[in-house]
Amino acid sequence: MAADAAFDALGDPTRRRIIEVLREGPCPVGGLADRLPVGRPAVSKHLKVLEGAGLVEHRSAGTRNLYALAPGGLAPVQVWLTEQWDQALAAFAAYVEESATNDQEST
Repeated sequence: MAADAAFDALGDPTRRRIIEVLREGPCPVGGLADRLPVGRPAVSKHLKVLEGAGLVEHRSAGTRNLYALAPGGLAPVQVWLTEQWDQALAAFAAYVEESATNDQEST
């Protein structure tokens, strides 16, 4: 499942922070490293994981690689969360309906 790779990648707090920084726009590795408590080599490794999960993409701009959020990268996560939420709401609605039916039968 596509969401599994995204959840695995997002399981690390540094990678989640990278996603948060990239929401502001494309950024080079050095710019990310300046805003994180890890160095450039570690940021590069985290970016590789995020890119492999389809959450981040990069493009070359001269001699720099700029990293940005991948369009639609979080879509599988959103779909999974929506399915879970819909199922939980349906179960709650069924419980409320059953409780109301039981209350009416006992009166």
